[in-house]
Amino acid sequence: MDDLNDVAVFVAVVDAGSFTRAAERLKVSRPAVSKQVSRLEESLGVRLLNRTTRRLSLTEAGRIFHAQTSRGLEDIAEARAEVSRLQEQPRGVLRINVPMSFGILHIAPLLPAFMQLYPELTVEMDLNDRKLDVIEEGFDASVRISDLPDSTLVARRLAPCRHTIVAAPAYLARHGTPDSPEDLRDHEVLSYSLQQSAQAWHFLDSGGQPTQVAVAGRLQVNNSLALREALLGGMGIARTPTFLVGEDLRQGRLTAVLGAWRSLEVSIYLVYPQRRYLSPKVRAFADFLAARITEPPYWDQT
Repeated sequence: MDDLNDVAVFVAVVDAGSFTRAAERLKVSRPAVSKQVSRLEESLGVRLLNRTTRRLSLTEAGRIFHAQTSRGLEDIAEARAEVSRLQEQPRGVLRINVPMSFGILHIAPLLPAFMQLYPELTVEMDLNDRKLDVIEEGFDASVRISDLPDSTLVARRLAPCRHTIVAAPAYLARHGTPDSPEDLRDHEVLSYSLQQSAQAWHFLDSGGQPTQVAVAGRLQVNNSLALREALLGGMGIARTPTFLVGEDLRQGRLTAVLGAWRSLEVSIYLVYPQRRYLSPKVRAFADFLAARITEPPYWDQT
């Protein structure tokens, strides 16, 4: 560590502009500072400083060495601070943005255990299906359900988000069960209006061949929980994420159809602003979610 200490003293001398001021800042003697700089020059085999009775000046080698080592010392200082922060208890206010239905069904039930783990942490959860600007609106993190994460943010994938085609047994009893995607043209389709391709559903058959079907219906809603209520009421057929209807399928309240075709599949991400060092509160929340929302997610397990 002597070499590193000598480098730190050299940088302090350059930044202070003199051996005397550097010694005062470092709380050591001036001869000790001079000795360490001389030892560094001897180790490198090059003169770093031109010394006169009135002033110091950097040699060409000194300028290069100071520029590089200053950045290195800053990195070391930041790394030490980050390691220390890892030992800190998450505290303060954690502001998170979550899609409404997913947040109500799968994030809100986790919050009591999370907040019990971190009693010095306050959580503000914004439930909103609109895609918000995380940085501009001051959120620490956001849950996103999409095919691609925002490239301006750090994205941690939590789990897949599968979609399935479902209807209530009473609806299928009245209108019949579709055997192929094309049959959906003859059905009352319920649409989630904020979903991509809400009016054009894409499928892959067992051989991977794509099919697109235009769908239509009298009900469009911008909230998945409202869509689920319409499904349970037998109003029609819908493409919906399994995180919304997994329990309904297990209990027989809804029936999945067109199982031979794969429908929409995206991913669930936790995204947060790009920062060199992640704050303890965001790290704690990310790790907590990742331990509970896994692949496959619990709502897809039978």
